[in-house]
Amino acid sequence: MNNGKVDVLLGLQWGDEGKGKVVDVLTPQYDVVARFQGGPNAGHTLEFEGEKYVLRSIPSGIFQGGKVNIIGNGVVLAPDLFMEEAKALEASGHELRSRLHISKKAHLIMPTHRVLDAAYEAQKGKNRVGTTGKGIGPTYTDKVSRNGLRVGDILENFEEKYAAAKARHEAILRSLNYDYDISETEKRWLEGVEYLRQFPIVDSEHEIDTLLREGKTMLCEGAQGTMLDVDFGSYPFVTSSNTICAGACTGLGIGPNKIGDVYGIMKAYCTRVGAGPFPTELFDETGKKIRDLGHEYGAVTGRERRCGWIDLVALRYAIMVNGVTKLIMMKSDVLDTFTTIKACVAYRQNGKETSRFPYNIEDGIEPVYRELPGWQTDLTKMTSEEQLPEAFKQYVAFLEAELETPITIISIGPDRAQTIVRNV
Repeated sequence: MNNGKVDVLLGLQWGDEGKGKVVDVLTPQYDVVARFQGGPNAGHTLEFEGEKYVLRSIPSGIFQGGKVNIIGNGVVLAPDLFMEEAKALEASGHELRSRLHISKKAHLIMPTHRVLDAAYEAQKGKNRVGTTGKGIGPTYTDKVSRNGLRVGDILENFEEKYAAAKARHEAILRSLNYDYDISETEKRWLEGVEYLRQFPIVDSEHEIDTLLREGKTMLCEGAQGTMLDVDFGSYPFVTSSNTICAGACTGLGIGPNKIGDVYGIMKAYCTRVGAGPFPTELFDETGKKIRDLGHEYGAVTGRERRCGWIDLVALRYAIMVNGVTKLIMMKSDVLDTFTTIKACVAYRQNGKETSRFPYNIEDGIEPVYRELPGWQTDLTKMTSEEQLPEAFKQYVAFLEAELETPITIISIGPDRAQTIVRNV
């Protein structure tokens, strides 16, 4: 038996690290690209040949011809948003239907899930989590409470199953006295269900096993970031799924002994969207400058991202829980004009310094910074490691020493071509 290779690619911060571009860059090395968790709350932006694309549910390997792309069982899928995304790709000349396979066990985001999302957030008031309102949390809640509707359900007795699930949600919404109207959304959603039926709906765990037995290579694509993991992130300001490497096993049905390299993606600084603690957040002109230079606005929501210096305490923790073997640093060029770059090497909490990521980072955390000289050089036109300025090389070496993991790829711009692969 010729066992294929499985590598995992995921974000190490609070999401928005640039995973879509990296998957697109790495895809030529693989036969299969698979999404293993999350839903349309995660937008992966790719730019090449003068075009810009935002993927929400479809794996980022879809642009490379001849690859199998799989939406795994750990993903939650909104049929109407999927239809909108897929039709836009088809209109731009990308053939999907033979290359995109969808797991029967992936859960469906219903129109009433979105209403529940809004109702629950409204109830929380000032303690709201800051969700995208896409219905992700309530869908995962139904999954865990064994009330979910799955993609495979659209193949048999669907109307009956949908009506029962909808009635259950409506009873909850009545108890919350929450007014809503889903008539238009539901009509579009049901169109999306019909559209979904045109794609191969598969037992993805068996398909993946067959592909690996044939010696195929596979890249598992994570959404969001490690610090949003439901178990290991900054709870309760987290997403509803496991965004870490272990999520690839449960979200695709892969044994842990199949995992090879784990690519951890980080920005040269740090961002966060929505509510929740962010120890290195900058509220001054520097934070605003990073946001403007980095175009830090959500690919799906358009929301402003909160910006700050790189947090090595959180990154060490993320590397540990994921078993990261290779680091990929994005948006290095955003820091091109800064005279001084800061990196958080420890936290000070209750008068004590720690390099461990604590149970609670909500209150009283003060970042301890190390200052490094900026490179003040335009990186965006550089094509090889040799061209990089000395101060930037020193920043990279400092990060590698602190994180005890090699940085193998450096992104110096949004385009596929603006990528330097290092010989480390």
